[in-house]
Amino acid sequence: MDIVLRAGVMFAILYCVIRLMGKRELAQLTPFELVTLMVLGDLAQQAVTHSDTSLTGGLLAIATFAFLASALSWITFKSRRAEKLLDGTPQVIVRNGQLLKENLKRDRVTVAEVESQMRLAGISRIDQIAYAIIEPQGPISFIRKDGDELNAGHDPTVT
Repeated sequence: MDIVLRAGVMFAILYCVIRLMGKRELAQLTPFELVTLMVLGDLAQQAVTHSDTSLTGGLLAIATFAFLASALSWITFKSRRAEKLLDGTPQVIVRNGQLLKENLKRDRVTVAEVESQMRLAGISRIDQIAYAIIEPQGPISFIRKDGDELNAGHDPTVT
């Protein structure tokens, strides 16, 4: 039972730490952020299993994490309030060709990152954007002033 309790606590801590790290897709992580996540995983494993290297201990830890992840998924599916709390909400970062610096700061997104995602979406100038929205999972969606919606990193010609 000790492993189940430790796994539950570490799951909650890791969930909070990852949420605090901000909205980024795996492809957008800096090398340091990727290494940090890998180290977090190793540290969590050590804290969960302590000195128990048995197969049963490992299975209990994995089962606890899987159960808690499934439970959070089910809760966010059933409750809009829980979804907002646990997954976050989309954030407008460009409105009518103007960068919203406060919203960029809130999500720790740089102007260079927005410009990079614009180029990936085939947008050359910020004044072509009606809205740019950073989604809860990290990607930036662009809505052009002409009404064509584009998602950064995705080929707009592929359906």
